[in-house]
Amino acid sequence: MVVLPGLQERLDDIGRGIAEKAGFEFVHCQIAGSRRSPVVRVFIDKPGGVTIDDCAVVSREMEDVLDREDLIPTSYVLEVSSPGIERELFSLVDFKRFVGHDARIKTVHPVGGQRNFSGTIETVDGQTIDIIDRTSGKVSIPFDSVVKANLVADLQSEFKKA
Repeated sequence: MVVLPGLQERLDDIGRGIAEKAGFEFVHCQIAGSRRSPVVRVFIDKPGGVTIDDCAVVSREMEDVLDREDLIPTSYVLEVSSPGIERELFSLVDFKRFVGHDARIKTVHPVGGQRNFSGTIETVDGQTIDIIDRTSGKVSIPFDSVVKANLVADLQSEFKKA
């Protein structure tokens, strides 16, 4: 979808403000779908996870602002949800927060002859993420080469919590 200039930044600002005011972490906002029927996805989180009621609170507030400011000139679908247990990592702050957790990282260019990594995030130093990859051992990945990164769920740990 072609995004109007400044729309992504404005949606991020609105989503962040609403989520933080309601006591949630703003994780990410994404614009998907087509130009004729866009989908605005907002991901929020809180310790212990978010509930449907939490998503409804943010959704109502977000919809009010989007409609009042008429930022999206066509009808749209607004989705507010949790980032899930295999949460996507978008920023260095995310990587720092999840040091010690398992993750999958895909890079745009090979690092040490490899583009896909799976292992434990060891450290984040400046713009570099160190991961203990299951195949290659310790690998230093420049953040600007990361195309996609997700946490890997530890299902045994999740079942124990339940």
